[in-house]
Amino acid sequence: MTAHDAYVATTRDIRVTVRTFFLADQSAPEEGRYAWAYRVEIRNEGAETVQLMRRTWLITDALARTQRVHGDGVVGEQPVLEPGEAFEYTSGTPLPTPSGFMRGAYHMVVTASGEAFDVEIPAFSLDSPEQRRSRLN
Repeated sequence: MTAHDAYVATTRDIRVTVRTFFLADQSAPEEGRYAWAYRVEIRNEGAETVQLMRRTWLITDALARTQRVHGDGVVGEQPVLEPGEAFEYTSGTPLPTPSGFMRGAYHMVVTASGEAFDVEIPAFSLDSPEQRRSRLN
């Protein structure tokens, strides 16, 4: 498992940091299957308590095919973040190509007022060792 650089975006004092890991043991390049894990930290650097209600992901493979994934919460939870708190989770995605990228949004609410707002999930690349090798040739 190889970790890549962190990708960071901040929206309304909510900082999202993503790190990706290629999962060689769950990938089968000869069968067109590549797998990654990504670790996300969502940190509330603001003064209001917020709750993550839903997420939307756009997952794009190397052939520019994009899959939209939308659902409640993350990893079965809808975390509440008090000022200064962070929530971390790990998830993953497969692709049929040796590279791609993901981006998206967390749909949040301010718990005191019910005001809804979206937090950017930074675009991050998914690169396998196969992809890096082919770029060097």
